[in-house]
Amino acid sequence: MLKFDYKNTGVTPEVMAASHDKVMQAYNTLVNKSGAGNDFLGWLKWPTEYDKEEFDRVLKCAKKIREDSEVLVVIGIGGSYLGAKAVIEALKGYFPKEKELEVIFAGHTLSSTYTHQLLTYLKNKEFSINVISKSGTTTEPAVAFRLFKELLVQKYGEAEANKRIYATTDLVKGALRTQANELGYVTFNVPDDIGGRYSVFTGVGLLPIACAGIDIEALMEGARLAQVDCYEKPFVDNEAMKYAVVRNQMYNNEKTTEILVTYEPKLSFISEWWKQLFGESEGKDGKGLFPASLVYSTDLHSLGQYVQEGKRIMFETVINVVNPEEVAIIEKADSDLDGINYLAGTSLDFVNKKAMQGTILAHVDGGVPNGVINLEKIDALHIGYLLYFFMFSCGLSCYMLDINPFNQPGVESYKKNMFALLGKKGYEELKEELEKRL
Repeated sequence: MLKFDYKNTGVTPEVMAASHDKVMQAYNTLVNKSGAGNDFLGWLKWPTEYDKEEFDRVLKCAKKIREDSEVLVVIGIGGSYLGAKAVIEALKGYFPKEKELEVIFAGHTLSSTYTHQLLTYLKNKEFSINVISKSGTTTEPAVAFRLFKELLVQKYGEAEANKRIYATTDLVKGALRTQANELGYVTFNVPDDIGGRYSVFTGVGLLPIACAGIDIEALMEGARLAQVDCYEKPFVDNEAMKYAVVRNQMYNNEKTTEILVTYEPKLSFISEWWKQLFGESEGKDGKGLFPASLVYSTDLHSLGQYVQEGKRIMFETVINVVNPEEVAIIEKADSDLDGINYLAGTSLDFVNKKAMQGTILAHVDGGVPNGVINLEKIDALHIGYLLYFFMFSCGLSCYMLDINPFNQPGVESYKKNMFALLGKKGYEELKEELEKRL
């Protein structure tokens, strides 16, 4: 289903073999749950041990939402929306079908323009809300939920509005759980032992994904197959271990940036999800690779020059989709003014693949190592596999750097400053200090 080709990374088979003990130590730390952050490892065996009762409720609620709504507004930020957004973007067609439920995301931005225009758009739409927050007090989604809930109540009345709100939150505590219990929202659980960026296979991701009409059973089966492979395959055949080793070697060779490259635009939000996964997990204690992403061949005409000849701080990991979903054939033209008749009879995917191969060779010659993740195709099964592969590799990568993969202490810094500048009670001294610096 997925193979990682590292021949153009500069990591030789001998170096790979010499890394066996180090990656196996990280593997044992991860699967034995003996390292830092081990209380957030519920995702490790989730694909085989997930809550079947809640899964069935997800399917039933998704069916109801698709029947009574034109739009589902998903309110969340970070791991509360990126996983679902990534899967939906990857698996839906590029252009919407008629009478297809729209899944629109809010609460991930404080843009007044975006929010106002979405509120206006929804006034003449039948819509429901899925609000996702473990606490219910995170600023961005809390503000959005207040605004969109108000519109829902205006449109349907309070009793009917409460039936159109689906809360994914803590099982027993928090502001959103309290509100859900009081008003009778349908609820789904954010497991205590699964952090946001690892939560795509829980109700956090599954409800929006199912509402988009995606086969979540196939998605979970792909994750299950990846879990089996990551756990059971020996080092020489374990793609997640090999990817973690290559990342570690690049880091030790003073490559500071990993660029995830795709040649299929619909995978761009997989890259956004990947950036949060690795950025929040690995970027701490003054360590970690900086995760960036590009879509080729589009970005070859903007940042390609820098990648080819700029500062040699990066390496690329390319996602190659082996079999495209659709085939477009280039036909022969009577007049060859554009000079591409030599391509007549070939598929556009063939051209795309040759662009990929030519780019890899050029970038390697320019001092940018390239690894390739060969993904058989884009469907729910393979995307489920890919996401779990990245999660498992991330855990290995962090433990190889002696980093806790499951906390994010730096994220709190901006929140404290924002609360102070907004005038939240208890932050008066910090506000005075910050305003002097502005």
